[in-house]
Amino acid sequence: MKIISDAESTRLDKYLSEKTDKTRSFIQKAIEQGLVLVNGKVAQAKTKLHAGDEIQFEEPEIKNADIIPQDIPLEIVYEDDFVLVINKPKGMVVHPAPGNPDNTLVNAIMSHCEGRLSTINSVVRPGIVHRIDKDTSGLLVIAKNDESHNALAEQFKVHSIERVYKAVVKGNFKENSGTINAPIGRHPVHRKKMAVTDKNSKAAVTHFKVLESFNGYTLIECRLETGRTHQIRVHLNYIGHTLLGDTLYGDKNKLGVEGQVLHAGVLGFNHPETNEFVRFESPLPEEFENILTELRSL
Repeated sequence: MKIISDAESTRLDKYLSEKTDKTRSFIQKAIEQGLVLVNGKVAQAKTKLHAGDEIQFEEPEIKNADIIPQDIPLEIVYEDDFVLVINKPKGMVVHPAPGNPDNTLVNAIMSHCEGRLSTINSVVRPGIVHRIDKDTSGLLVIAKNDESHNALAEQFKVHSIERVYKAVVKGNFKENSGTINAPIGRHPVHRKKMAVTDKNSKAAVTHFKVLESFNGYTLIECRLETGRTHQIRVHLNYIGHTLLGDTLYGDKNKLGVEGQVLHAGVLGFNHPETNEFVRFESPLPEEFENILTELRSL
């Protein structure tokens, strides 16, 4: 693909993501592999373009994912030829990674969809547009083709996706609702953690509402305006209300709960084919309900 730039002082990766149907992360991977030239020279993602620059863009070859499809039961909330909405159980990893090579959601959807998934988000994450943590339960949308993936990714980019979570946190609130507006980036010391920081961070906004108060704990609803890694966990910890069971961010886990008590209960988006807004809800899992019953008895 050859493109003559009409931009001035615009980053190469940003320009190509706007001028092609590829996501910025896809473009950046191609650049890292030396597949993008500017005026005949290998370029970097941060290369600034000038009007008249010639860009040669060779798309990476799509390789078959070295992932074994596994016939793992899935709770399918909705499915058509374009998207698949899954209710992920707590404890299931979304995609293979070191330490979790199989029995992931990707292994399951590879089997269910017989490989007919989008290829944009790398060969080890076919169909994955977004994700939720291993110990978070709830709704995920899977893209069955690249067009659907691009359409959904754009909605995530402009924050038009509706995402509502329920969580149990430590402590009680003085206010019934509020907004946490604090940038999130990688923790400067603990690399597995994220943190509120001004360094190498991205804007993050979480709206919360108190649903029920207990003795030392609170059930809240969280609406995500952005979607940063560990956003709810980091933001609630930042204001002094660590999620129950979230030992990574400091909960001493006195109630013996394994993993954060967090459920993605609502997911709404414009369908990539019809552009009609669709909205899905998932009830609280039994384990979550049992925890609420215990808290009410304290």
